[in-house]
Amino acid sequence: MNTPDVIVIGGGTGGYSTALRAADLGLDVVLVERDKVGGTCLHRGCVPSKAMLHAAELVDGIAEARERWGVKATLDAVDWPALVATRDDIVARNHRGVEAHLAKAGVRVLRGSGRLTGARSVRVEGPSAPGAQELTARRGIVLATGSRPRTLPGLEPDGRRVVTSDDALFAPGLPASVLVLGGGAIGVEYASFHRSLGAEVTLVEAAERILPLEDADVSRHLTRGLRKRGVDVRAGAHLLDAEVLDDGVRVRVRDSRGEIRTVEAERLLVAVGRVPVTEGLDLAAAGLATDGRGFLAPADWQRLETAVPGVHVVGDLLPPPSLGLAHASFAEGLLVAETLAGVGSVPVDYGAVPRVTYSAPQTASVGLTEAEARARGHEVVVSGMPLTAVAKGMVHGQGGMVKVVAEAGGGPVLGVHLVGPHVSEMIAESQLIVGWDAWPSDVARHVHAHPTLSEAVGETFLALAGRGLHRQ
Repeated sequence: MNTPDVIVIGGGTGGYSTALRAADLGLDVVLVERDKVGGTCLHRGCVPSKAMLHAAELVDGIAEARERWGVKATLDAVDWPALVATRDDIVARNHRGVEAHLAKAGVRVLRGSGRLTGARSVRVEGPSAPGAQELTARRGIVLATGSRPRTLPGLEPDGRRVVTSDDALFAPGLPASVLVLGGGAIGVEYASFHRSLGAEVTLVEAAERILPLEDADVSRHLTRGLRKRGVDVRAGAHLLDAEVLDDGVRVRVRDSRGEIRTVEAERLLVAVGRVPVTEGLDLAAAGLATDGRGFLAPADWQRLETAVPGVHVVGDLLPPPSLGLAHASFAEGLLVAETLAGVGSVPVDYGAVPRVTYSAPQTASVGLTEAEARARGHEVVVSGMPLTAVAKGMVHGQGGMVKVVAEAGGGPVLGVHLVGPHVSEMIAESQLIVGWDAWPSDVARHVHAHPTLSEAVGETFLALAGRGLHRQ
């Protein structure tokens, strides 16, 4: 019982996917989790936030129905407790599903904190291990302890006036106004959600544009869409100080022109990134150490194995090129499980992992931005099209665009970038195009359904292949 093949510490997406795949391959697996299996993504991130964003989409739909389509719909109010109950039910059902999958696979789940005592040994303390339990892995240990929101010195979250992304969903009620600090995917999503539900929203980003890691045209179109909805987007702005008041917060911000502005809001949401969680692991006991940023870098990216043989790492503990995305963690878990089982596995192709921001409008991208492609020495050709150039885009009426970056002279597609309604559901095609090094001419011969938003993707590739009829 105390010498399983594999010990996984951390039951988030990366951890439980490792455990399930390893068990599926016939290995004896112990999964150690101090909270609930499913991790941040299921309980405090991806799943509950997207449930709330769906509710926000419904609210926006009522306004569109009335103002654009002549449907005399009205919104009396948002029943916050009912909304929360539906969100929590979705999370609970997913949680029960993960637990059932683990049980069916024969994975032994230990509730408690895991601490390394050697390169192959773990000490577990907690409800499932009264008095502590010593385990030794025959094949290897997988570290999957995830990340937590980054905080700022002197700006400690209190769960009410100053909140992080982890607790923003669970803050009491809806604020009338919110200042979101951080214009990455998480900050943009929360800004979008609060605006849909009626809050006055200020979005502050220190970089020169929001979503600074995405293509510049994606940032530009998203900024335009958010401002059209009434979000006060302030890029190139820096927080100087913040004061918590009885009824809200007051912050001073230096904007991109050097002017100092004071902004007051009921709530300050800090979304300035996440940091790996390694406290309590006692990495040194296994001969491990984090890098200067707190990540645990693998010595072998092909196997995600650290410098200590048999110790692997998945998920948010990994530095770039890992993306800190749940679906990337899932793929990493499969890779590590197959490696430990001695099964041939293909390393994760991070360049073909899609990136999605579930705001209104949404963004979805895969591959290189135009600037990245040029910086890497590619001679590129770029083709783009507004979504409103196709009939379904006009129906939705939210604007947006398709942008494709390809190697000049008929070479492979290097990146695809989308902004607009439902583009999160459109990125899978582009993921295959980039992942399989397809050329525009390869894609252009495939017929896209009409009328659809994806038609704009097809038209863009037709244009790159010299066959386009709707050139802008």
